Amino acid sequence: MSGETISINGPDGSFAGYLAKPKSGTGPGVVVIQEIFGVNEVIRDRCDWLASEGFVALAPDLFWRIEPGIDITDKTEAEWKKAFELFGKFDVEKGIVDIAATIRALRPMTTGKVGAVGYCLGGQLAYLTACHTDSDASVGYYGVNIQNRLADASGIRKPLILHIAGKDEFVPVEAQKQIVAGLKDNSHVTIYQYPEDDHAFARPGGQHYDKKSADEANARSLAFFKKHLG
Repeated sequence: MSGETISINGPDGSFAGYLAKPKSGTGPGVVVIQEIFGVNEVIRDRCDWLASEGFVALAPDLFWRIEPGIDITDKTEAEWKKAFELFGKFDVEKGIVDIAATIRALRPMTTGKVGAVGYCLGGQLAYLTACHTDSDASVGYYGVNIQNRLADASGIRKPLILHIAGKDEFVPVEAQKQIVAGLKDNSHVTIYQYPEDDHAFARPGGQHYDKKSADEANARSLAFFKKHLG
């Protein structure tokens, strides 16, 4: 299954997105939120996978304000350097504006409900999407810096899953404890912890990829979306 590149209109300009549709042509929607490597093969494959499960998936180019069309991997030191430079320049608040615009663009292509899923940088953004947009259900994988944005959780009105890697090199144990404690009383939030896994355990081909945990997390995410978006 292969998708197509479309243009998404936001309040600050238009930007590209990778769109994958199911064979039926429509279904519930899911915004797929990139890592620090842009809308690369891993993210496009995630969209294609969701499409194969009956969802209309759209991955917006959130680095368009810095450099449009970023598509790099985690395989070389130079690409990691570039990725962290982009991460350093990225404006999270503008990212949420663009995700909200992506949800608006996607909704008319769907059967009505639209959710979001994000990884790494996108994991934080998926959390903030639950806090600040009309996403109907959101999932964040090993999101970074969520512990610094716990006050935003007062805006969560719809279901949210967070997948947390116990040995995440970018989210120390103390930060993980703060996230769990800060969200434990929020009935919309479900947290799954993977004690032996490192950051990006669900990125196929990545250094810390763990198929068993990735399959478990993905099955949980899929069931969650089918329940809340179907």
